[in-house]
Order: sequence, then C-alpha cells, then structure tokens
Amino acid sequence: MISDPNPQDVTRILFESFPLWMLVTFYVVAIGAILVFLYGIWSQIRKYRRGTRSGAWTPFWPRLGTMFRLVLEHTTIRRRAPVAGAAHMFIFYGFTVLFIGTSTITLDQDITGPATGLHFWKNGFYLIFSLAMDLAGLSLIGGLLYMMYRRGWMALPRLDYHRPDRSPEDPDYDRSFYRREDWAFLWLLVIIGVTGFLVEAVRLVWLQHNPLVWDYRWWSPVGALLAQLMAGLGMEPEGAAGFRMVLWWTHGILALSFIAVIPYTKIKHIFTAMGSLMARDAQAKQRMPMADVEAERIGFSQLTDFSDKYLLNVDACTKCGRCHEACPANASGYPLSPRDLVLSLRELANDTLNGARMPAGPIEVIGTGVNMIRPETLWSCRSCAACVEICPVGVEHLPMIVQMRRSLVEAGEFDTMLQPTLKSLQKSGNSLGESKRKRPRWTQKLDFQIKDARTEPVDVLWYVGDYASFDPRSQKVTITFARILKAAGIDFGILFEDEQTAGNDVRRVGEEGLFQALAEANIELLNDCTFNSIVTTDPHTFNTIRNEYPEFGGNYTIEHASSMLERLIREGRIPQPAKLDYRVTYHDPCHLGRINGCTEAPRQVLQSVGVELVELGRSRDNSFCCGAGGGRIWLPDPPELKKPAELRAAEAAEIPGLDVLVVNCPKCLNMLEDGVKGTGNEGNFRVLELTELLAEAMGLDKKGAEEDGADEPGRSAVSA
Repeated sequence: MISDPNPQDVTRILFESFPLWMLVTFYVVAIGAILVFLYGIWSQIRKYRRGTRSGAWTPFWPRLGTMFRLVLEHTTIRRRAPVAGAAHMFIFYGFTVLFIGTSTITLDQDITGPATGLHFWKNGFYLIFSLAMDLAGLSLIGGLLYMMYRRGWMALPRLDYHRPDRSPEDPDYDRSFYRREDWAFLWLLVIIGVTGFLVEAVRLVWLQHNPLVWDYRWWSPVGALLAQLMAGLGMEPEGAAGFRMVLWWTHGILALSFIAVIPYTKIKHIFTAMGSLMARDAQAKQRMPMADVEAERIGFSQLTDFSDKYLLNVDACTKCGRCHEACPANASGYPLSPRDLVLSLRELANDTLNGARMPAGPIEVIGTGVNMIRPETLWSCRSCAACVEICPVGVEHLPMIVQMRRSLVEAGEFDTMLQPTLKSLQKSGNSLGESKRKRPRWTQKLDFQIKDARTEPVDVLWYVGDYASFDPRSQKVTITFARILKAAGIDFGILFEDEQTAGNDVRRVGEEGLFQALAEANIELLNDCTFNSIVTTDPHTFNTIRNEYPEFGGNYTIEHASSMLERLIREGRIPQPAKLDYRVTYHDPCHLGRINGCTEAPRQVLQSVGVELVELGRSRDNSFCCGAGGGRIWLPDPPELKKPAELRAAEAAEIPGLDVLVVNCPKCLNMLEDGVKGTGNEGNFRVLELTELLAEAMGLDKKGAEEDGADEPGRSAVSA
C-alpha cells in the first residue's frame, strides 16, 4: 500500500504488469491494423481516381468550413428525423471524444514521452480526461442502443432493403448482407464501449488498495459504479487481475479490428460522408451539369464516365432510406429507389474498380446485368429532387440519373412515347405538338391588348410557357393572371409566337443538345427585347431561366407569379381582396418550393384572401411530387400502378371539410385534376390555381366568365 500519495502522481499506467512479449505483440498487431487501414484508404482513393476529375473540392477552404459546420451541427441528419438525429449526435460526439482521447494517450505514451520525457497524461488533466471519456462512452452506447431499438423494434420499412427495381429471381435482388453489416457495425461498437468500461472497472477492483487509483475512482463514474458492483459481488483483487487481462486484450483486439476494417465496410462513411458533403453542389437540385454536346459521347454510359465526386457519393450513402421513402416513383410502384440505384453503382464500382487492375474493356452501367441500372429505372424519375433534398450526406442522385438518361437519348434508346414530343419540341418549340401561331391565341379572349415585348419596351416580360399557352384548362389561369396584371397597372408584354419552351424538362429527360439549342435561341430573343424583369406562372420555366440560363450568358431578374402577386398585394397595387370562406390546402410545386425555396409567398397570398389553410402532411421542401416532372407528363402511366397525383389527391382528401386543393403550376394543375378524378374526389373538393383564387377574391372571375364564353379547342396534356 502506498503511503502519503502525492496527487501529482495520479495517472494510469497503460501497460501495467505486461511482460515484454505481450507489449511487443500489441504493437505488432496495432501496426498491422494501421497498415491494413492505410492500404484500404489508398484502394478507395485509387477507385475514385479511376473516374473523371470533377474539381468539386474547390474552393477548398470555404467548402471545408461548410462541411465541418454541417457535421458538427448535424443539420442534414436531424432534418425530418429529430430523434434519430439526436441519437446519431450522441454516437458521433461520443465516438469523436473517445477517438481524441485515444489519440491523446498515443501522443503521451508513444511520441512526447519517449522523445522528450514529457508526460502530460496525469494530474488534473488526467482526471478531467477520465470523466470526459466515461461520459463519451455513455453517449456512444446510449445512441447505439437507440439505433438498435429503431432498427429492430420499430422496423421502419425504409430499412428493410426491399428492391423495387429487381425481382426475387434476379441474382442481385437479395441485399440482406447489408442488414447483417448494419447489425455487425452496431454490435461491434457497443461491445467495444462495454468492454472499455469493464476494463476500467476490473482495474479499479484490482488496484483498490492503491489510493492513487481508488481514492480518485469517481472521476471515472461508470467504471467506479461497476467496480463497486463487482466488489460487492465478491470479486477479489487477484481475480480482477486475471479478468482484466482477458478484457484488456478483448477490448484491444476489437478496437484495432474496427480500425482495420473501416475502409472496407459501412464504417468508412465516417470519412466518405464528410468528403461528399464537402464536394456537394449547392445547386444540384436547380441546375443540371453542363455537357459538351460536340463530344464523342454524352452522358454516363460507362462507370469511368462518373466523376470522382460521384464515385465518392455512392460510397458515402449510409443506406438510411430517406430518399427511398421520399421518392414519388417508388411510392407509386415504379422500379426506382434512389437508394438502390446508388447501391447498385457502389457494388458495380467495388466489383470492377477496387482491384489493383481494372477489367479490360468498358464497364457498362446501363443494362440488365448484375448491378447494372435498368433503363426503366431511369425513366421512372420525376426529377423532383426529393432524394437530393433529404440526403443527409450530400449524395446527388438526380444529376447522375440525368447523365445516364443523356447516354440513352444519345444512343436512341428511349421510350417511344417520347419521340413525338421531342420532334415537336425541335420543330415548333413546344411539347404539345401545336403550331407556333397558336401560342398567343388565348390573348383574343381579353378585352385589352397585351404588348408585344419583341417590338416595344416593357417593365415586365411575361414568359408564359407551353401548358399555360396551349392547354385549355391552363389557359383559363393564364387569362386570369393577365387580368390581374392589368388591374394592378403592370406594364407587361409577351413574346407571342416567338416564345419557345424554356427547356427545363427537355434537359432533365436527357436531351442536352436540344436543351442547349433552345436555351441559346431563347437567350438571343430575350437579349433583343427591352425589359426590367421576367415573370412566369410556370415553376419549371422559372427554375431554368433563373438557375440554368446564366451558364449560357442569360442573366435575368425573374420571379414566379405567386411572389409577384404577394408583392403587389403588400405594396397595395392590388386592392385588399375580399375574404373567401373556404377551407383549403396548398400543394407546393417541386420546382418552386423544394428546388427554389419559394414557399411562403403563396401562403401569404392565401392569407390575404382569408381562407383557412390546412397544411398537407408533406409540404414545403417535403412536398410530394404530382408526377409531371422529368418529362413524365409526356409519358403514359401503366394502368396497374398508382399515379403520384392520385396519391397526392388521396392525401388531400384526408383533410376534413376540404373545399379547394390549391396548386401553383400548370403541370400540377393538369396532373392533380386527373388525380382527384382518379380517386373519385371530384365531387368533394375543387382544384384551383392560386391565381384563380385571388381573382375570385378580387371579383375578376365573374367578369371573366362573362367574357370568355366557350373554351378554345385545343390539345390537352397526356397524363393517362
């Protein structure tokens, strides 16, 4: 027993009572684990370098700072999953403190101590260190136990790895190995944490007669409690000494094994997720990647076409299933899960790019082979960007899908139903197959003339859009918006028959060459006009002119009609509308709400007309797509599948006493009216465009009904 202990000597002897051979064995195993780890890191970097260079990590320091902020705040992980996000924070911060603590011991024992004789792992620092490590261990184990509960007992469907893009007889259908990997990861960390506490406890029992150990035991509260329990159950110091040796090696080997397997298992997301967040494109939802249309090949058809950033993306995926759950195509029964698409690319990359040598010949990505992406999977996408929005680690599913679509279009391998639409777009600049001369025909129903922005200056140039110009139902909204602009005294004009589609869905369907031709022609036309700003009722047009035209030299001030209406009401240019006694819900268009963040102006317009707004279960950036985007409005839906619009209409029908489902996009109007009919709800509530509701409050709808008469015959959108 030590007499008169000096508190300055409080520390822990790391290898206390270890013979030399045991010490040597530990360092040999530790160095071996680190070498295995380093080789794994190199093999992953080599895999990413086999893709094209993206330059996604510049500017380096701002990106690094943003990444650290997101990681430390857990912003992306806590979104829409606050409890799971909090549990992950417990795991992350617990693991981080334990890692720092272990590194601190290594620094003291293996670097500063041997090199300079300086040992700082003692005294007050050691005591605070012990407390921090115990609290970190509790945090880690607590978070892990919740994740086990969530995975095992809550049994969330998105975590079952069911594949909508494969049949059970397919060789790559079964992904149960991911489930086993998940559980192995959780159990390994839990056991490492528990054995760490047990090692601490038996050491206290073993050295209970040493005041420098026992008198300071409560600085390790968890270990001290376990030590009290063990001693109370009759454990003697001699027995604790032997048990400590077994536990020490068990804990050490498990911890070193954990380090060694990091680059080869799910655990590598510790690094790949940070890299993915650092490389994330802030405009991945709004703007698709530029392509050289003169290149020999366009898009991604081979695995080596993917950039290093995208290859890192697919490794960063943690299989959380949030994108799987958010995807409207997956919810409707289409063969698309963003998660499974990413995992297929990961498995293909691991099978082909991970070795010392690459396979001879191109590594095809699209096809019916094992881990290849099926064409029907790619054509199922609505380009709503719900997957990109919710991904906690910055995976950019949508740009990858569009790049693969480009290769299919380039090869002429696309749905035959797309061919007439693409030909119409090339010939007449619209997707409905109508003559250019018919584009401004809706103006004939107005009792005033609209300025021709091609020939005279205007304050506001109204880019009308295809559906707003040609579709009979959407024309009513277009006429209504024109009357509101006139009533507000806005100096506006349109491009008449020279307007063409802005090209948003053309680009997302994969026809990059046609998109660039449209963009360049439209920008040339706009630059020949004199105006201060652009307005449009079409969120798809709004997105492309706002976010994609600047890459082609088209920099304009543009706002969506709903934002303009809110501003006009706020400025008093529209008289205070009458109050409408309706119970309404509002559907956020993907390209307006989630993709461009314009969610509040439409609600403020609704507030100004006095309606009772009841939010849908999924709204704002979590809105559920109507199913029209990504060119899907041009393709028929198989009759055996539920349409996204029908799922959305059914969601609205759950609101008691609903009078109006308010939309804010010509395509949403088209799709959701069909969805309401398809669910048998046409007698229960109406589908109205926001502009129509405002016009009713202003009294313009009665005047319009008297003037309009019968609708102009025209072609309606294909949405069967």
